[in-house]
Amino acid sequence: MELTVVMPCLNEAETVETCVRKALACMQENGIDGEVVIADNGSTDGSQQLARDAGARVVHVEEKGYGNALLGGIRAARGKYVIMGDADDSYDLTNLMPFVEQLRDGAELVMGNRFKGGIAPGAMPPLHRYLGNPVLSFVGRLFFPSAIGDFHCGLRGFRRDSILQLGLQTGGMEFASEMVVKSTLQGLDVREVPTTLSPDGRSRPPHLRSWRDGWRHLRFLMLYSPRWLFFIPGLVLMTLGLVAGAALTFGPVYIGKLAFDVDTLVGASAMVVIGFQAVLFALFTKVYAAEEGFLPEDKRIRKLVDIVTLEKGLLAGGLLGVAGLGGLVASLVHWGGRGFGELIPAESLRLVVPSATAFVISFQTIFASLFISILGIRRSRETPIDVAASAAEEAAEAVSRTPADA
Repeated sequence: MELTVVMPCLNEAETVETCVRKALACMQENGIDGEVVIADNGSTDGSQQLARDAGARVVHVEEKGYGNALLGGIRAARGKYVIMGDADDSYDLTNLMPFVEQLRDGAELVMGNRFKGGIAPGAMPPLHRYLGNPVLSFVGRLFFPSAIGDFHCGLRGFRRDSILQLGLQTGGMEFASEMVVKSTLQGLDVREVPTTLSPDGRSRPPHLRSWRDGWRHLRFLMLYSPRWLFFIPGLVLMTLGLVAGAALTFGPVYIGKLAFDVDTLVGASAMVVIGFQAVLFALFTKVYAAEEGFLPEDKRIRKLVDIVTLEKGLLAGGLLGVAGLGGLVASLVHWGGRGFGELIPAESLRLVVPSATAFVISFQTIFASLFISILGIRRSRETPIDVAASAAEEAAEAVSRTPADA
């Protein structure tokens, strides 16, 4: 079978029959060997029987959620290609050929773009049209090397085997973003075709919750981009802290009538420590995600880990610790020069704060080197069952050997 059209369904009795008939008619008109699968997520309004009567195959998906329903339908699909769409009659299921043609041409994921194809009046709330979708799609393009203009279009086609190999996991509305992000990260052939969006045919409100589901999309994009979640903010914070700290170490800085002194130096020290920690978190996340298969391996991170070995990390941390300790000793000497009495903060903190900062970062560097070495330990991917089975096979083979074999 060439094509399966999959639609998630939760109480879509008003529109599901129309959607099934449109998809089947499109396939029949264009000579496509295909089917329609309705992934029912627990409908109580008779949607299942209406879909069957219209010619669809209905599969029940126990786990609730948009993503879970689609995954269940995709797994049950018999077609080489899958086109997913909503069962609310908002997408044009009579015009599936642009998706099929791109898939036949070698594309592995074909996204619809509603902004290029046309959005009918009343089809999309202004909040989604002018803020939610454009902003989240922009963030997606910024975080990941993708040219997709509409990250959240519900009408899209793909090779079934290619998408199942991605290991999609999210069960909610963020499933739409996960598919695009993982396809991009894995280097799949992702393309885009214009499509239209019409007002849905239901009398009830949609399942989508604007702020909740928008946040889930944004949260997913951030969690899958350690560079933007940790590295870039951390690097900016650390750079600002270093520049400010270096300037204030030698005396107060005046900008017009504003005077920046040791109080700002303490803040700059905090910025350096927090920024450095965020950069380390980015490195930890990249190494761990690559080892576990959540994200593809980053060659730059792998090269960095190979260059910055445990021994080099321990050495760098040790040198920073010695520098910090030297500064603390110098501050004690300064205190002794004052007879171990009351100090002038504007003088003493210029020694203590940079020294304490170097001391803290030295331990962070040492601990990070140890932790990255632990993350990099190569372990066998065999499960205990695999090991036991292998041992049993070897034992059986040994018993079956004849003396001549021995």
